[in-house]
Amino acid sequence: MTPSYWNDATREPSGRDPVLRVLIRNLEGSYLQSRSDAFTTLARSIVGQQISVSAAESVWQKLLESVGALGPAAIVRMDPSKLRACGLSSNKSTHLIDLAEHFLDGSLDTSTWSDHDDEQLIAELTRVKGVGRWTAEMFLIFFMLRPDILPVDDVGLQRAMSLHYNSGKPLSKLKIRQIAGTWQPWRTVATWYMWRSLDPIPVNY
Repeated sequence: MTPSYWNDATREPSGRDPVLRVLIRNLEGSYLQSRSDAFTTLARSIVGQQISVSAAESVWQKLLESVGALGPAAIVRMDPSKLRACGLSSNKSTHLIDLAEHFLDGSLDTSTWSDHDDEQLIAELTRVKGVGRWTAEMFLIFFMLRPDILPVDDVGLQRAMSLHYNSGKPLSKLKIRQIAGTWQPWRTVATWYMWRSLDPIPVNY
């Protein structure tokens, strides 16, 4: 499912930011899409923490092969050693099981999430072990399709913005927020194109 706001979002911020306008034109036809369920999206975000996209995909495929039908019940039944054999660290194995338990016992109630604003939902998600702000923001981007998320801690976004706005030299988080101010209220969309400028193959969580 592509966000209903996508067309408006690609016009408005690009009109205020010539760098973004060029990226959108060059990467036309690439869209953010939500294809997974809530548990899978969060699980993939945990798997992908602090490793490259290709490494995360490798671990994820091994996990799918080991588990079969992925879901909270299947993860809880798995021995942690089998999770580690898929390439997950001990911490990530623990966090994945904790996430599954939160879904099974109802601690995470997906039926209420559409009523939460971004910060309320981030606060709820980050009560789960291993779900920090970055993971929660990935969930808001890829599953909830929230339009105005700026994941300043994301290495890919930092790298893309340093490349396009500072000749490849690092930018402070304050400067990233200042530049992204022209993207509001569509910072999710701009972030997506920043990512695509580094890797034209879309990531799906």
